[in-house]
Amino acid sequence: MSDELPPAANRVARDHPEVWAAYSELGRAAAENGPLDERSRRLVKLALAIGTGSEGATHSHARRALAEGVDPEALRHVALLAIPTAGFPAAVAGLSWIEDILGPRE
Repeated sequence: MSDELPPAANRVARDHPEVWAAYSELGRAAAENGPLDERSRRLVKLALAIGTGSEGATHSHARRALAEGVDPEALRHVALLAIPTAGFPAAVAGLSWIEDILGPRE
């Protein structure tokens, strides 16, 4: 369990530790079973979060990307890249969720 998890995920981790452990292991195995580096994996996960319309996952992956040193402009670029594939509304929503994490522009 982690303080970084949203409350609902924290409840699952607390109430169903075996399920959470299996889920965590699956994530680790998927991450390590390919040639992508950590930065690339984070940007792909951000793109998938935007593409699936998950505000919470977009917030989470944007927050984690910043903590890992990814440039904010790279996060914004991921949202723009969603336009031709996921559509303009999905991309704009994703960009707004990223901006929630980045805060107001100076």
